[in-house]
Amino acid sequence: MAFSVMAGHVMLDGVLVQSECYPGTEHAFQVYVPDQYDGKRPAALYVGLDGVLCNAPQVMDSLIAAGKMPVTIGVFLQPGLVKAADGTVLRYNRCYEFDSTTDLFASFLETELLPAVEQIKTQRGKPIRLSRRPWDRMIFGLSSGGIAAFNAAWHRPDLFGKVFTGVGTFVAMRGGNDLQALVRKTEPLPLRVFIQDGSNDAWNPLFGHWYEGNQMLASALEFAGYDVQCDWSDGGHNVTRSTQIFAQVMEWMWRDWPAQPSPGKTQNDFLQALLVEDDNGWSKISGGVDKQPVKRIIYPDLTTVAWIQDEGENFVWQFILQDSQLTCGEPFYWLHNDDPSEPLEVRTITFDGNGNLWAATRMGIQICDQNGRVRAILRLPQGCSPVNEIIIGNGTVTLSTEEATWQRRFNVTAPTPGVRPPSQGQG
Repeated sequence: MAFSVMAGHVMLDGVLVQSECYPGTEHAFQVYVPDQYDGKRPAALYVGLDGVLCNAPQVMDSLIAAGKMPVTIGVFLQPGLVKAADGTVLRYNRCYEFDSTTDLFASFLETELLPAVEQIKTQRGKPIRLSRRPWDRMIFGLSSGGIAAFNAAWHRPDLFGKVFTGVGTFVAMRGGNDLQALVRKTEPLPLRVFIQDGSNDAWNPLFGHWYEGNQMLASALEFAGYDVQCDWSDGGHNVTRSTQIFAQVMEWMWRDWPAQPSPGKTQNDFLQALLVEDDNGWSKISGGVDKQPVKRIIYPDLTTVAWIQDEGENFVWQFILQDSQLTCGEPFYWLHNDDPSEPLEVRTITFDGNGNLWAATRMGIQICDQNGRVRAILRLPQGCSPVNEIIIGNGTVTLSTEEATWQRRFNVTAPTPGVRPPSQGQG
């Protein structure tokens, strides 16, 4: 492995070939190892997308030496390329990898890039050991790298607890414009986020306004209770401003390390009413249950029926129940899908005592009000297999899968058969 020795650090060069997440791609990367790293204890992690930007190694040298950030291993990743035998680039994979709103890129980092980094030894034989604590891990990206950085932490807050996004591409390219809506509806995560953009950022009649998209995401994060800081300027779509503020952003990110951050309090009134103050999240209470998913459920007062009619649709049908017949069917309950390239698969449904529909999807439990709109999204337990049953109790919700049964406390009531929940009006 090639390496270069600088004042304050060493840079090691690596290449990932034949990715399983991105077939046929080649990813070049560099690993920054500060002089203070001894190889005896896990270091914090910084992942920088599109390679070395913002003079990151020199800034990290200075901050580590000053005790303003922990000893940190830096990993600087280039997006994937698919090459012919003669080296000709057949496909540039950056847009697909970085702009997609799925969890695939986070999985690539977890299962391919970071394990490859931990196989490396320094020029002096020190093993690379990375902390597993998310609050010890930061990821940065610019433009499409900015949305990739945010998405990696958004999907996998167990992998990254700190995000810096510069001139991020939160526009209608591969679904990035929908992220602000998901942030407002999803229970808050223990993430620290810094957003940088300028009023002269890109405007594209096909995709939208980058500055507006960044402001919408920032507003959503503030609404949802995140630890978020923003830098707004008159800059354009470039790395200039992120470079200027990089040192102060890093100090802000690591200001109270090694403290473990907690999720903030959302201003989403639906979530506020649902979440319990001292909630500890989902707890595994027993083994799995082999049950068929519930595809059809009757409303508590026996007047309507919710029905998952076709797999792959992002809605649940509602029918009026009259004289034991189903009439007036509509695709009534509309659900979010964070992967436009794949069908949403609604696994199972149920009603709570307020007449809200709970639907298990791969991106979480989506809760629709009586008018069919998603008002809240609850994260599934980490590593949870597909949910086959949701049981609403008085004060608890239980999820059953084939591998485990999970339970969590909520301010929720079980439905009472034959009793009509209070009307929520037209909305």
